[in-house]
Amino acid sequence: MSKPIPLLREGEMPCQPVSLASMEWNKTGSWRYLRPRFENKIPPCNEGCPAGQDIEGAIVLIGKGKFLEAWDLFKEENPFPGVCGRVCYHPCETSCNRGDFDEALSINALERFMADMALKHRRKPSLKRREKRPEKVAVIGSGPAGLTCAYNLVRLGYGVTVFEALPVLGGMLRVGIPEYRLPKKVLGEEIDQILELGVRVEVNARLGAGLSLDDLKEYQAVFLALGNHKSRSLGIPGGEARGVMSGVEFLKDVNLGKKVELGKRVAVIGGGNTAIDAARAALRLGGRPIILYRRTREEMPAFASEVHEAEEEGIEISLLTSPVRVISQDGRISQLECVKNRLGPPDEDGRRRPVEIKGSNYVLEADQVISAIGEEADLASLPKKLGVEDNTVPTDERGATKQNGIFAGGDIIRQPHTVVHAIASGKRAAIFIDAYLRKQKWEGFFEALRVGQKGSLSMKRYLQEESDRPPLSDKTVLLKDLNLDYFEYKKRLKMPRAKASRRSGSFDEVNLGFNEEMAVEEARRCFNCGVCNLCDNCYIFCPDVAIHKGKEGELNIIDYDHCKGCGICMEECPRDVIVMEVEGR
Repeated sequence: MSKPIPLLREGEMPCQPVSLASMEWNKTGSWRYLRPRFENKIPPCNEGCPAGQDIEGAIVLIGKGKFLEAWDLFKEENPFPGVCGRVCYHPCETSCNRGDFDEALSINALERFMADMALKHRRKPSLKRREKRPEKVAVIGSGPAGLTCAYNLVRLGYGVTVFEALPVLGGMLRVGIPEYRLPKKVLGEEIDQILELGVRVEVNARLGAGLSLDDLKEYQAVFLALGNHKSRSLGIPGGEARGVMSGVEFLKDVNLGKKVELGKRVAVIGGGNTAIDAARAALRLGGRPIILYRRTREEMPAFASEVHEAEEEGIEISLLTSPVRVISQDGRISQLECVKNRLGPPDEDGRRRPVEIKGSNYVLEADQVISAIGEEADLASLPKKLGVEDNTVPTDERGATKQNGIFAGGDIIRQPHTVVHAIASGKRAAIFIDAYLRKQKWEGFFEALRVGQKGSLSMKRYLQEESDRPPLSDKTVLLKDLNLDYFEYKKRLKMPRAKASRRSGSFDEVNLGFNEEMAVEEARRCFNCGVCNLCDNCYIFCPDVAIHKGKEGELNIIDYDHCKGCGICMEECPRDVIVMEVEGR
């Protein structure tokens, strides 16, 4: 065994030359041909949100316990975070890079959490507003598109009046979504915050029934957001029998508190969200619903979570099934004749077409049928010069129609029929109505206001002076751009839900929301893709001590006199915030 090396005692260390002079004169940066630069990029969740919300920024605030500040940030782009936190189909989560690492962040639950905290603390939005202008704008329809447009137009200085056909505000948010998914208190609070900005409303004012566009000559612009309030007809023999009703009318009556006469065995026709909502509402009213859908589970357009919750509650779903005849007795439905299907080639929307299996007819006992096979708008009262086609109003990329000064959005234009797309269209129309009334050139707006490449726009940027807008990156950060060595696998937190056994007789909310501890824990799973969170890896790993700490909350500073451009800072950045550029470009 080798002998241990003896330790040197004080005074036995050999002499070594040491320089006491500064090396500041040696500008090592003169050797560099690449230079690093900090550049915040676009998180994929922000790009994926049609409403253009700063999701990453709000999640950072939630992770720090700044819940109300996170809500403030969302309200700059979207007047309905409490609504969206409950009913949005959350494309932000589909875009989340964590989805390809372990599990996507629970962004939808975090949005709901911050909205609930704002409601709990009676928080009111503090929004930047421009000086008042003399022009007035009429908004037809008080759904998410109409109210979002009004919300933003008031902030831009205009007088706005909303005309609503129903006796209540909210459109399909109010009358089309049951209380167990969207409590009216939450919706009402967010609508009240819009009205408190100065928006005027007229209810029971239906376009075509005492109100026409010619009556709105005092308004210098009009935004059409009528919504899809008509259910498509079943179109089968016997479909006019008593006991056959539309899903839209059924949900409207339920949400307005009207007495609904409901049979015991309720056949709900359709596979969309309206069908699922109608079935779950019928269950809560004492019915025994069965959902009949002509394709398979994979083709159902309803939210997968809603379908799962319906099955948890014991609702039967019969797939590859189509009704072909309503059998009635004394004028009222008593049975429903159905056939089984198989799937054929894809149709025009890309889904495989259901093909009837001959000889598969059977009879289903039912004393109530609710048809929910699609909704459409009543556009008969609109002028022909708008060029209505396939029950939609043609618009350009601004939301402008063929008639000067008239814009349209929501479900009556060609876009996905979702709440968040309706919100996006209302905001987009407000921006371009403002440009129209100010006689501004709008070309270039999309490039200046866009959030990524998917079409969402930022009202926050629009309200800023052009010189105050921070530069926009062209790059959306993907998983391959991140340094994953700095992240740990961690499953997402699940939304707590009421027990299925307690749901059937109650319209109480099913999803119960995160508590503060859960929200902070989930928020801290965020990768903060493309955005510097001051982790200081660049500061720690720089071999030339060429990166200095910035002021509180600001980016670090690169000392280019001594940075040699080695690129270690870029390689060790977890979030793809540092780029290397050729010197002098």
